[in-house]
Amino acid sequence: MTSRRVALVTLGCARNEVDSEELAGRLALGGFTLVDDADDADAVVVNTCGFVEAAKKDSIDTLLGAAALNADGRSRTVVAVGCLAQRYGEQLAASLPEADAVLGFDHYPDLAARLDDLMNGRAVPSHAPHDRRLLPIVERPLSSDALLVDEPDTPTGAPASGPQPVRRRLGSGPVAALKLASGCDRRCTFCAIPSFRGSFVSRRPHELIAEAQWLADQGVRELHLVSENSTSYGKDLGDIRLLETVLPQLASIDGVVRVRLAYLQPAEMRPSLVEVIAGTPGVAPYFDLSFQHASGPVLKAMRRFGDTERFLDLIASIRALAPDAGIRSNVIVGFPGETSADYAELERFLIAARLDAVGVFGYSDEDGTEAAALPRKVRSDVMVRRYARLTSLVETITAERADDRVGSVVDVLIESVGGDVAEGRGAHQAPEVDGAVTVRGAGLSVGDFVACRVTSAEGVDLHAVPVASASVGPGQLLAAQ
Repeated sequence: MTSRRVALVTLGCARNEVDSEELAGRLALGGFTLVDDADDADAVVVNTCGFVEAAKKDSIDTLLGAAALNADGRSRTVVAVGCLAQRYGEQLAASLPEADAVLGFDHYPDLAARLDDLMNGRAVPSHAPHDRRLLPIVERPLSSDALLVDEPDTPTGAPASGPQPVRRRLGSGPVAALKLASGCDRRCTFCAIPSFRGSFVSRRPHELIAEAQWLADQGVRELHLVSENSTSYGKDLGDIRLLETVLPQLASIDGVVRVRLAYLQPAEMRPSLVEVIAGTPGVAPYFDLSFQHASGPVLKAMRRFGDTERFLDLIASIRALAPDAGIRSNVIVGFPGETSADYAELERFLIAARLDAVGVFGYSDEDGTEAAALPRKVRSDVMVRRYARLTSLVETITAERADDRVGSVVDVLIESVGGDVAEGRGAHQAPEVDGAVTVRGAGLSVGDFVACRVTSAEGVDLHAVPVASASVGPGQLLAAQ
């Protein structure tokens, strides 16, 4: 029998990580053996990112690197999936002959069969891109229980009816992403995501609860809830406040000590959601708010809503309920038409907001977006200057915010341990993007949830030591030994 070892390489955001684990589950059920190292694989599936130019380049470089492995005399099958593949499809395939196929989201349910075709010399046509916002709306099934895979031949649950999400963990850490929904109904002029991800579709609560329980049974202690726009969750199910009901249910699952919500749209934030995030035991008081800018005219050109004063009012309402809440955002500099006064307004907002983390992006035209055709482009030298200045300002602001936490107690989920030094994250720190906490203390293990006193800060990173405590939220908080 032909060897069927496959490696999955994931690029991009946490949503892609979930997609890769679902693909891993489908491949395992299709008889493939998953391996970590592409060198050991007979096929390499690269889950690409198409968000910005740097991500596109990284995806292409990774595909070329996977194809280059064939220089050792073996014939590995190389397949591109993910956002870049979905967005460009046949165009990407034509410009990248090193890849055996470029497959879209519609190929995911039968990826194992398509990969088998490719590995046995049967051609598979590459994805033909189309605007997924124009797909017809179909009636949702009443039941769609997740089919979750521990090992290739041992499913832990049986599907009911309708679409059957499949998942197999590719890592063993105590944190895992859980997808709330797919797609986006907003029409931001700089963003192409809705055109290839499609309209917003919420997952039903029972699916989320079942998958969260499965993750907890796999040793996951923190659930990282992701989507393109989490504040829209439930609107297509007839209940815009459904998230306020689901969050406490997820936080009450045995074994889960923290639930973190990502990708919040400021214009859709409502007082009831702020209250649930800030005040529910087991839900991290963490607000990932996509402000993008603070100048009213620029936000209007982006087809977004708000301004400095409205955003500061939202932040004030959060901190009134949870003074130590973590608040992060992303901002774009150099959007077409951005004046020096607009840029100054963005600086004014960031200084007043005192956010814990800020991602700064320089604007670039994206294929198929309205902003690409807007006049009054900002000169490249002005863009570079503003980007450098804002990045420096953000580094100062976020470091000062971290300094403010010195002397306070933070609840740290331990993610790695080396001797008497462990590393984890507090409630105000999301995976990958917001810094970490280094904890010095004996007897710590991965997955421990520890109350720690912050002793110092270094940029956005904190240093801390365990302190004696009782418990917090639904999980035990470890005391110092």
